[in-house]
Amino acid sequence: MRRLLFALVALMLALPAAHAVQPDEILKDPALEHRARAISGGLRCLVCQNQSIDDSNAPLARDLRILVRERLQAGDSDQAVVDFVVARYGDFVLLRPPFNAHTAILWAAPFAILLGGAIFVWSRRRSLPAPGAVSRLTEEERRRLDQLLGEERD
Repeated sequence: MRRLLFALVALMLALPAAHAVQPDEILKDPALEHRARAISGGLRCLVCQNQSIDDSNAPLARDLRILVRERLQAGDSDQAVVDFVVARYGDFVLLRPPFNAHTAILWAAPFAILLGGAIFVWSRRRSLPAPGAVSRLTEEERRRLDQLLGEERD
């Protein structure tokens, strides 16, 4: 029963993405439509932010899909279409932003966090005593401990 419920929920979540491109948006020329899908698959929906405009049902994503198709029908190359959209919305509209001065932190942050975590674990591990290097109590410390424990029992 749980598997059926899980499959049903997964199907319901996948349905909106499967029907994002409306039939009235599809170009009659299959080659142009293929190019449009390739371009729109690499452009981020500015409303959803974790979906491409090809997968999003947001009105802005629809407008961008139509814009991409209009530019292709006007004779623009794929790169010219992408450059046009980036000029309007910035590098953020790209699902895979290029490496430049503005996006360097995006590319470097995961490595910096990983390196920082490794340094932290290494330094913490180094400061801990070795497992077999536990020091024994001296006789004076043992007597004092027995005295303190004896006072608690009373």
